[in-house]
Amino acid sequence: MVYNYLSDTRSLYIHWPFCPYKCHFCPFVALAGLDRYMPEYHAALIKEIEKYGRECSSKAPLDTIFFGGGTPSTYPDHLLLDTFGRLRDVFNLNEIREVTIEVNPGTVRQEQLALWKELGISRLSIGVQSLKDGVLHALNRLQKQTDVQWLVHRAAADFDNISIDLILGLPGVSEEEWKQLMQTIVQWPISHVSLYFLTVHEDTQLYFKVQKNQVVLPPDNKVVDTYLWSVQWLQEHGFEQYEVSNFARDDKRSLHNQVYWERKPYKGFGLGACSFDGINRFQNQKNLIKYLQTIQEEGDITIFAESLNAEQKHLEQIMLGLRRSSGVLLQHLCLHDIQDHYDLLEQKVMALQAQGLVNRNGDTLVLTVAGLATHNAVVINLICNK
Repeated sequence: MVYNYLSDTRSLYIHWPFCPYKCHFCPFVALAGLDRYMPEYHAALIKEIEKYGRECSSKAPLDTIFFGGGTPSTYPDHLLLDTFGRLRDVFNLNEIREVTIEVNPGTVRQEQLALWKELGISRLSIGVQSLKDGVLHALNRLQKQTDVQWLVHRAAADFDNISIDLILGLPGVSEEEWKQLMQTIVQWPISHVSLYFLTVHEDTQLYFKVQKNQVVLPPDNKVVDTYLWSVQWLQEHGFEQYEVSNFARDDKRSLHNQVYWERKPYKGFGLGACSFDGINRFQNQKNLIKYLQTIQEEGDITIFAESLNAEQKHLEQIMLGLRRSSGVLLQHLCLHDIQDHYDLLEQKVMALQAQGLVNRNGDTLVLTVAGLATHNAVVINLICNK
């Protein structure tokens, strides 16, 4: 199975896996202490991009590019400059609408901001997570509140599209401290907030600490209550919720993330990067040495590929649709055109409405804020044929 190069792919994800440290809650392909491989990795990344270009019949026009990590703000200036030069050789960037780079406080220099703007980067995604230094340091995230304040305000001089990431449910953060954080961030010169629930992923340091009772997490009901308050607070301050975890003001929604939610094609480059051609999904090699060697030998770096069947595609469409404020059409909730399924669905929708978890707007079903907070449970309820 190979990526369909004829698909209308207008979005790229470029993975920069290097980090100055590895956060205890991080489940991603992120490498700490391996900066010596940066030049070699960059060379492999460029080869992968150029190989894709050779497979395309012409220079494909792009809408969005996303530099994710890892910590892309550690991408050396001269190598990043080279990457953009190669991207312009391979793709048509004349119609580009959004170029995002993920950055971590404490890893950004003033001169980088000017370079990024010159290169055409238009959106910064800043990993704030919390403003409590002690809480973050206990999870091996070694940034400081002063780093965050400096970065947000300096970046605002060059960028009018700044997003911040926050994590809800971190151990050691009281309800009052969280509210103080939210009161602070709405005064910042930012246009977007991503608010994520803390997830304890297997085989992370946080997972092992929780298993050993070395870290105690706040109860789920408390986290949900805090989420509901946060949604209302953000909306009162001009941040419109358009997805379960995402809020924008001044119409600065993430164009790139909407590609994922709308199941449009995207091509991922780099270690562990994922791709979707509209039908099939792929993931690159996640072992750094194997990735470098395979690229050097011009081999296949794909370690996983799948083609979704009709039922899997249907489930994915429902799950992604119900994450967004646009919701899904009721008729799309039934995979099989059978009257019994429609009758059962109608009963479930009425029950969820009574619980305040969904709203029915004509032929469209939309989750309420309470429904978004328990998104997975609501989806399972709707798709189960019992």
